[in-house]
Amino acid sequence: MKIRPWRLFTRFYPDYIWDIEDRNGVYLTFDDGPTPGVTEWVLSTLRRYDAKATFFMLGKNAEQYPDLYQRILKEGHKVGNHTYSHQKGWGMSLERYIEDVDLADGILHTELFRPPYGQVTPAQMRAVGQRYKIIMGRIFSRDYAVTVTPEMCAKGVLKHIEPGCIISFHDSDKSFRNMSYALPRVLERVRELGLKCKIIEL
Repeated sequence: MKIRPWRLFTRFYPDYIWDIEDRNGVYLTFDDGPTPGVTEWVLSTLRRYDAKATFFMLGKNAEQYPDLYQRILKEGHKVGNHTYSHQKGWGMSLERYIEDVDLADGILHTELFRPPYGQVTPAQMRAVGQRYKIIMGRIFSRDYAVTVTPEMCAKGVLKHIEPGCIISFHDSDKSFRNMSYALPRVLERVRELGLKCKIIEL
C-alpha cells in the first residue's frame, strides 16, 4: 500500500493543515462517525492507551446518535466538522456546500473542518477557511478500501509514524475490519516511541 505523497499536496494546498509541529505528539483522527458499535470500540481502545483523538463527524450522525457525540466530548476528545451529509465539494455549488457545512455546525460547534474525500474547490476552501481550520493529514490509512487488508492497513501507517503526524482513520462500519486491526498496533507503536496521542488544538 502506498501512502499519499503529502508533501506534494502541501505545495498545492498550503492553507490546509497537514501536520502539527510537536516533538511529543501524534494526532489520531476518525472520520464519518459516530457509528454505533464502532465508535464505542474506538473510545474503549483509546482509553486503554490513555490516548486522545479528534473525531470529524457527520452532522447527521451526531444528530442521530447524540449519546455517542456527548460521550466523545465527555471522554476528552475533540470534534471536527465533516459536513452534515458527507458531501463531495467537486461538482457542487458553493452555496449548497456551505449550507451543508453550516447545517453540521449547528450541531457540532467546532472550529475544525475536514472535507469528505478531500474534495473541495478553491472557492469552497476560501469560504470554509474563513471560519474553520481545514485539517487534512500526513498518513492516510485507507482503512475503508476493500482492496486493503488489515495487515496492509497497519503496515502503511506504522512505517510512517513520527512526531507531529496527523493520522486518518474512520469510525465507520466499512472501515472496522481494517481499522480495528491497525489501531491497537498503532497505539502500541506510539507508546514505544515515547509519544502521546493528542487532540488537535490550534
